[in-house]
Amino acid sequence: MDQALLRSLTPSVLTVLVRRGADFAAAEDAVQDALVEAVRVWPADPPRDAKGWLVTVAWRKFLDRNRAETARRRREEILDQEPAPGPAPATDDTLQLYFLCAHPSLTPSSAVALTLRAVGGLTTRQIAQAYLVPEATMAQRISRAKRTVSGIRFDQAGDVATVLRVLYLVFNEGYSGDVDLAAEAVRLTRQLATQVDHPEVAGLLALMLLHHARRAARTAPDGGLVPLAEQDRGQWDTASIAEGVGILQAALARDRLGEFQAQAAIAALHADALTAEETDWVQIVEWYDELARLTDSPVVRLNRAVAVGEADGPRAGLAALAALDDALPRHTAVAAYLHERDGDPATAARLYAEAARKAPNLAERDYLTRQAARLNARRDP
Repeated sequence: MDQALLRSLTPSVLTVLVRRGADFAAAEDAVQDALVEAVRVWPADPPRDAKGWLVTVAWRKFLDRNRAETARRRREEILDQEPAPGPAPATDDTLQLYFLCAHPSLTPSSAVALTLRAVGGLTTRQIAQAYLVPEATMAQRISRAKRTVSGIRFDQAGDVATVLRVLYLVFNEGYSGDVDLAAEAVRLTRQLATQVDHPEVAGLLALMLLHHARRAARTAPDGGLVPLAEQDRGQWDTASIAEGVGILQAALARDRLGEFQAQAAIAALHADALTAEETDWVQIVEWYDELARLTDSPVVRLNRAVAVGEADGPRAGLAALAALDDALPRHTAVAAYLHERDGDPATAARLYAEAARKAPNLAERDYLTRQAARLNARRDP
């Protein structure tokens, strides 16, 4: 059974049902029933037209579910007009499905879950495992999201920027359970890039590829976090880096700069350096300036302070950091790093320990704790 084929066909089959008049929630349920049937039937009797088979079975599942609801007269009129089985239409409305799943009326977490289910073709169990929540909790979240978007017309204009933010949220979840969400986000963004000719879509795809290329070097054999400066660059995926840089260069040549292109440019400069010492921090600061102009994000300004500390020295980095709210996530960790670079191990050790207590995950906490212990050991052998 070709699971990848089933997942790739899921969004286009779903859009066919919605185009025929099924509401989103009922259509999605019918498609899932058809996928279950495909898993059962295809190994012994594979169809010649996989998409056509899924459309036919899903539509019949939809009819079976709805014929019992005789009170819904309008829908009964739709059900009486069952199309004859045949090849599936060649049109692909997957882009509208992206827009629907990233609708502004949904919370970010609901939009992510619905995108993974409807566009990505993942099961509720897989999504629940990836987000480390009970399956029943995820099922409720997806069900609420489907109800929210069921009344929205399928032909309404969507917002590409919202879709990109949802995909970036998926990518940043990385890997957990048996679902590689980073790889899934790359796949979905590639799919989106075939339908939307926009430099920011290309920028996001380039950014994902460049970050994903460093994945193998990010953790030590014991699972510990390895920061960028200490990573074994021989483990980086050079093919993904080359592809990401090529996509980015083509996007930048269109002279319509956006935040994902700027982030990808920063990632490309890191990828271009053969060693950490060869990193072009001056250019990176310039790109952070562009990114701050585009987003006015305090997190961007925090990262810029690190880059300034590398380009102009730790004192300059600390000065840039002083202008920011110390309640920002990872602010204390950045301060610790810059104080260590500035030759103040006592302050750095104290701040590393404080940052460890605030760390958002176990890997980061362990890394910061080790940094504090390392500096304390030097001061008191």
